[in-house]
Amino acid sequence: MAFKGTIIIDTQRCKGCSVCVQNCPNQCIRLSKSVNGKGYRYAELAADNCIGCASCAIVCPDSVISVYKVKI
Repeated sequence: MAFKGTIIIDTQRCKGCSVCVQNCPNQCIRLSKSVNGKGYRYAELAADNCIGCASCAIVCPDSVISVYKVKI
C-alpha cells in the first residue's frame, strides 16, 4: 500500500527559521519569496514529493506544521 504525504503550514505563525527546509529528506519545503504579517519569509511546500515522514513537524520550534498522509 502506497502513501502520499502533504503538509499544512500556519504561515502567519512561521518565523522562517528554515529548520524544516534543512531537515526535509525530499527537499520539498522552501522559504517563500513573500512575507507574512510579521515580516518573515515563511515556509511553504515547494514540490509534490512529500512522503509524510513528519521530520519537518518534529523539528519545527513553533509547531506550525501539520503533516497528513493519504493512501494512493
